[in-house]
Amino acid sequence: MISLIVARSRNNVIGKDGNMPWHIPEELSQFKALTIGNTVIMGRKTFEAIGHPLKQRTNIIVSATLSLHEKDCFTVHSLKEAIEKSPADQDIYIAGGYRLYQEAIPIVDVMYITEVDLFIEGGDTFFPCFDPSAFEKDIMETQGDTIRYTRTVYRRKENENGNS
Repeated sequence: MISLIVARSRNNVIGKDGNMPWHIPEELSQFKALTIGNTVIMGRKTFEAIGHPLKQRTNIIVSATLSLHEKDCFTVHSLKEAIEKSPADQDIYIAGGYRLYQEAIPIVDVMYITEVDLFIEGGDTFFPCFDPSAFEKDIMETQGDTIRYTRTVYRRKENENGNS
């Protein structure tokens, strides 16, 4: 299964000055719970913002300039190559940034989107537009004491041929 996982503000911001413009521990816990034991594909800037390989996951970084070849962390040159090199027994989670999200939206089975109840001024990275009619939308829970957020899951609809 190929999934996408992202947190975005009300005005679609996913990054500001090379970082996430909020810190929501519960949202990070969901990311960890979903991705542990699976493959996380991310761009170089996302990897650099995290600052280290994610433990207990296969980390695949898509980059034309970075070169890593560690046990559970390596680089490739395209999303297609990243998917091909993902372990067959693991689900795939695409974790940003913009270019990878844009390329992945047409092929993902599921999108885990955390809707953060903030309007971010000066954001410089945005989540790409997509056709919501291609997905079944499940609104999960809204929570957060300091920063409110809603977990939303978009599952690709099957077409008339029974294919996703």
